Amino acid sequence: MSGITLGSLDLAALLCSRVCHDLISPVGAIVNGLEVLEESKDEETKTFALDLIKKSARVGSAKLQFCRIAFGAAGSAGAQIDLGDAESVSRGFIEDEKVKLTWTLPRIFMGKNRVKLLLNMLLIGGQAIPRGGMLTVDPIGEGENMGFRVTAVGLNARVPAVQELLNGGSEGHTVDAHAIQPYYTGLLARECGIKPVIGQEGEAIVFTAQ
Repeated sequence: MSGITLGSLDLAALLCSRVCHDLISPVGAIVNGLEVLEESKDEETKTFALDLIKKSARVGSAKLQFCRIAFGAAGSAGAQIDLGDAESVSRGFIEDEKVKLTWTLPRIFMGKNRVKLLLNMLLIGGQAIPRGGMLTVDPIGEGENMGFRVTAVGLNARVPAVQELLNGGSEGHTVDAHAIQPYYTGLLARECGIKPVIGQEGEAIVFTAQ
């Protein structure tokens, strides 16, 4: 396995690019809706534009709240995060007409890096079901040292090619704004002393960190 040597500035820049990628669509839709409002005199079109702006603002807000925990500092060093808050931002980010989330974790406070790891695991789990389906989050163990199991089930579910990036390797990968997220997930796992493993169990894609 060829290891990745990535400086802190490159890591920060690539994570920022990833966040921008998530936000550009709803922000662009808001801009388009405002332009339609300014130019249109038709009430039906104005109503459509307002609905688009409201929906896009909600989506943008949900993505920001999720990214703040998944990629941001989310408090000072050693801070803990309520898993109930993690569930709320995860539902806002992930759930839509195609993807549903089942969350069985207890509502406890947990070290921020473990919570960040969980949210990043959910992102990778979502990649396993590009046509939609169900993501299920279960605990492994209990208490502050709890691990996680993310199960993805959906039509044509597939294992994302991220295991080497999770392990800190780069063979066959360009470490760009797309690859940085699974690489960062691996960094979080190692920081927590956890081994991340993703694979297929029957028709389900299972991602564990324990």
